[in-house]
Amino acid sequence: MKKILSKIVLMFFVVTCFFTNSYAQNITISGTVVDQTNTPIPGAGVAVKGKNIGASTDSDGKFNFSTTEKLPLTLVVTYIGYTSQEKVITDNTTGLVFRLESSTVLGQEVVVSASRTPERILESPVSIERMNISAIREAAAPSFYDAIQNIKGVEMSTQSLTFKSYNTRGFNANGNTRFNQLIDGMDNQAPGLNFSVGNIVGITELDVENVELLPGASSALYGAGGINGTLLMTSKDPFKYSGASFQYKTGLNHVNDNNVSAQPFNQVDARLAKSWNNKFGVKFAFSFLQAKDWYGTNYSNFDRSTNTPKSGTRASDPGYDGVNVYGDEVNSSILGVSKSVLNAFATSPTGAPAYAAFGNFISNGLTYNQIVSAINGNAAYAALRPALPYLGVQYSLAKNTTSNQIVSRTGYNEIDLVDYDTKSLKMSAGLYYNITDKIQLIGQANWGTGTTVYTGSDRYSLRNFNIGLYKLELKSDDFSIKAYTTQERSGDSYVSSILGSYLNEMTSGSATTWFPTYSIAYSTAKSQGATEEMAHAAARAQADANRALPGSASFNDKANKIKNTYISDSDFAKGIYGAKFRDKSNLYHVEGLYNLSKVFNNAVDFQVGASYRNFDLNSGGTLFADRNSEIDINEHAFFGQMGKAFGPLKLTVAGRFDKSKNFEGRFTPRVTGVLKVAKNSNIRASFQTGFRNPTTQNQYIDLAVGGGSQRLIGGLSSSIANYNLNTNKGFTEASYRSYMASVIASPTGTGNAALLQAYTFDSRGIRPESVVAYELGFKTLIGSRFLLDVYGYANEYKDFISSVNVYQLRGTSFVKFGVPVNVTDKVKSYGGALGVDYLINNYSITGNVSINKIGDLPNNYINDFNTPTVRYNLGFSNREVVKNIGYNVAYRWQDKFTWNSSFAGGEVPAFGTIDAQVNFKVPSINSMIKVGGSNILNKYYYTSYGNPEAGAMYYVSLAFNP
Repeated sequence: MKKILSKIVLMFFVVTCFFTNSYAQNITISGTVVDQTNTPIPGAGVAVKGKNIGASTDSDGKFNFSTTEKLPLTLVVTYIGYTSQEKVITDNTTGLVFRLESSTVLGQEVVVSASRTPERILESPVSIERMNISAIREAAAPSFYDAIQNIKGVEMSTQSLTFKSYNTRGFNANGNTRFNQLIDGMDNQAPGLNFSVGNIVGITELDVENVELLPGASSALYGAGGINGTLLMTSKDPFKYSGASFQYKTGLNHVNDNNVSAQPFNQVDARLAKSWNNKFGVKFAFSFLQAKDWYGTNYSNFDRSTNTPKSGTRASDPGYDGVNVYGDEVNSSILGVSKSVLNAFATSPTGAPAYAAFGNFISNGLTYNQIVSAINGNAAYAALRPALPYLGVQYSLAKNTTSNQIVSRTGYNEIDLVDYDTKSLKMSAGLYYNITDKIQLIGQANWGTGTTVYTGSDRYSLRNFNIGLYKLELKSDDFSIKAYTTQERSGDSYVSSILGSYLNEMTSGSATTWFPTYSIAYSTAKSQGATEEMAHAAARAQADANRALPGSASFNDKANKIKNTYISDSDFAKGIYGAKFRDKSNLYHVEGLYNLSKVFNNAVDFQVGASYRNFDLNSGGTLFADRNSEIDINEHAFFGQMGKAFGPLKLTVAGRFDKSKNFEGRFTPRVTGVLKVAKNSNIRASFQTGFRNPTTQNQYIDLAVGGGSQRLIGGLSSSIANYNLNTNKGFTEASYRSYMASVIASPTGTGNAALLQAYTFDSRGIRPESVVAYELGFKTLIGSRFLLDVYGYANEYKDFISSVNVYQLRGTSFVKFGVPVNVTDKVKSYGGALGVDYLINNYSITGNVSINKIGDLPNNYINDFNTPTVRYNLGFSNREVVKNIGYNVAYRWQDKFTWNSSFAGGEVPAFGTIDAQVNFKVPSINSMIKVGGSNILNKYYYTSYGNPEAGAMYYVSLAFNP
C-alpha cells in the first residue's frame, strides 16, 4: 500500500508540473459589498464566474484579490438570504460596489451529490436534502450535526452525547453500517467498526459549508455501503471564506436528572483561513467540547433468550439481568449447581463418608434441624461437623425443595463502570494551491480524539481514542484524483460488560466459589424452613460477602487493572483479567473521476471513474481473529455515468462494478429520469441498486461479549471452520432452551438430547447484502415562496445480513456463538415522505412527514427494522423579526416502535421534542449571540432500547465572524 501511495504522490507532482505554466501579469480586483441600507455585508462570496478565483468580504464588507484572467470578466457575488448579483468588469477593477437585495428563493440551491455534477435541487433525479450555511448558523439544536435529524425522513440513534448515528428508510442501528458519511469526499468510517463515528472527528461547526443528504441506495455513485442513505459534508474553501472565526458555547444538561445534579458543558470553536494572490490558501479549524454524558440507567429485567424485557427486579427475580447492568449476564440454574455441588461432595474422599451418614439421617425421617442437633450434640459425630454446610444441599435435593430457578451474579450498574466525562477534540488543517484558475491541489488533515460511549453488541467505553483522516487531492471542473487514509486508534477503550463480569471473577470465581456458596446458603435456608424469597436473599448476601463495592478502594484497584489489561492477555488460571481492546486499523483509499462531457460538446453528461481501497486490520486479537496474523481486505471498483436531455426529459444511466477480496464481483446499475412538467415543477423517477459488503467485523470478529458469556465470530467460512462449527455443529437457540428446560426438570440432571436441533451454516459463508430501490417523486416551486416535495419508495433486500446464536457442545458444557448470516428470503420495505417550505414576509414555515414500513417478514428473520412508522417535523423561524434579532423553533415527533439489536430489544415509546433559539446579531463587531436549547421542555427520551435517556441542553453562545 505504501508503494501505491508513493506512486500517487509522484503522480500529483508530475501533474502539477504539467499544468503549471507561465502566467500573465496579475490584475487586482477590489471593492465593497453592502445591503440596501448601505450596511456592509461580511462573509459575502465574490468570485470570477466559471473560475476557481475569488474571495470573501471582511468585517467591513470589503474584498480584494488578484487574478491573471484577462478582461472582460464576470464577477458573481453571493450571500445567503440575498439575491445573487453578476457584474461584467471591462476596465475599472477597483472601488467596485455591489448592493445586494434581501431575498430568499426556494429550490434554487445547487447540489452536487445527487448526480456528482452540479444541478439545481429542483432538478435532482433522486430525493436529496440540503442544509446551507444559513441553516447551519441558525440551527436551534446545540450543533449543526444534531440539527440534521430535523430533515425530512431522517432518524437518529443517540448512544451518548457525542456518539450519534443517522439513518433513513428503515433498519436503523446504533453503529449504522447501511448509511455512509463522507467529509470532503472522505469516508469517515472507523475501519475497525465499518461505520462513521458520528461527527466526533472531521468537520467543525465553523468550517462546514453545506450538508447534503441522499436518502436511499447510492452504491452506483459512491460504492459499497450507503444502501439506506449517504450523508455528505463539505468544508469551507479558504479562497472563498477567509479570515478568523471564533465561537464559545456554554450551558447545562442533566437538569432534573435523578442520577446527578445539573452539569455544565462548554465548547470552544475557532477557524483561521488566509489566501494569497489566489494561488495559495491555508486554513485551520479547532473544536473542543467537555461535558457530562447521558447516563445509561435502563434497569429493566431482560430475557436474552427472546431479546425482550421481562418482569422482575433484582429483589424479586434471582435471575435478574438488567439492561444497563453488567456482570449479571453470567447465570446458572440453582438446581443444576446444587446437583454439581452434591456430586462433588459425594465423590470426594473426605465427603463420601459424610454423604452416606447424612443420607442415613434423612432416610430415617429426621428433619434438617434434628440432624444438625444430633451431629452437634454427639461427640461420636464430631467428624461430620465440618461437612454440615453440605447437609442443606443434600437435604433439599432429597426432599425436592430445591428450585429450578435461574440465578445470576450480582452485576454492576453502567454508571459505576463507564467513563461519562465526555471530551471531544477536533482539529483540521488544509493547504490549497491553485495550479491554474481551474485546477487546485489540496492537502488536508482531520484529526480527533475523545472519550464517549458507543453501543454495539455491548456498551463500549471509548476513552482517549482517536481517528485521523489525511487526504491529498487534485481537482478541477473536469477531473479529480484523491488519495486518503483513515487511521483509527482505540486508546484506552474497554468493554463494559466484560469489566463488570471480571470484577466479579476477580473477587469470587463463578464456577469455583460464588455459585457453590450461593447453593449451600440457599439450600441451608430452605432446609430450615425459609421461604423461597428469603432463601435467595440469604444466599445472595452470603455469596456477595466479599463483593467489591463501587467506590471502594478494592473496586477501584480491580477495575483499573481490568481496564488496563487487553482482552487477549486474559489468563484466568493466573488470575489475569482484561477488558481493554486494541484497535489500530487503517483504511487506504485512492479514487479518480473524469468528466468527458466536453468531448461530446456537452451534448451529454459523461463521467468515468475508478477506486481502490485497502482495510488494514490490527487489533492484536482483542477484536478480530488477528492475534497471530495480519488481516488485509482489498477492494477495487470502476464507475461510469451518462446523461442526456430529450426536450423536457433528462435520462441518466450509471453503473459501478466492485470487487472485494473475499467476495465475488458485483455490478450495481442506476437509471434516473427527470421530467419537467411546468416551470419549476418536475417529476422524478429512479431505479437504483445498492449493496454493502459484510463489515470487517462481520468477516473477522472474534470477541467475547455479554460478560464473557458469548463469543462473536465472523461469518466467513474460514471463521466458522476455525471453531469447527461445520463438523461439531452448534444447536439452534430455541432447541437449546428446550433442552436446558429438560435438564432442569430431570431428577438426575440428564436432559433430553433429542430436543437439540443442529444448525447448518451456508458453505459459502457470509455474503454481501444488496437492495433494489424504486422511487417516484414530485417537486414544485409555486411562485417563489412555496416549495412542495413528495416521494414514495419501495426497497427489496436480498441476502439481508442478520445473525444467529448457536450453542456448541464441548465436552460436558455448551459454548454460545453469535454469527452473522444471510437471510434466505427477501426482505421488503416501503414508505414515503412529504415536505413543504413556505415563506411569508420574513417568516419561514416548514413541515415534513415521513412513513416507513416493513413488509411481510421472512421465516426465522429477527425483525430489526428499528424505525417508527411515522415521523414529522415542524419549523417556524424568522431571521430578522426585528432589526438584528431572529429566532428558530423546531418541533420533532416520532411514533413508538420496537427496537431489536444484538445488545438489547424492546419498545421505544413515542416522543416529541422542541428545539429553539433566539439570536442577536451585532453587526459592528460581526458577531452573533445565541440563546437556545434542545428538548427545552426537558422530557427525557431515548431513541433506541438500551441507550441512555437524553434530557434538555440549554446553552448560550457567542460567535465572532460566523
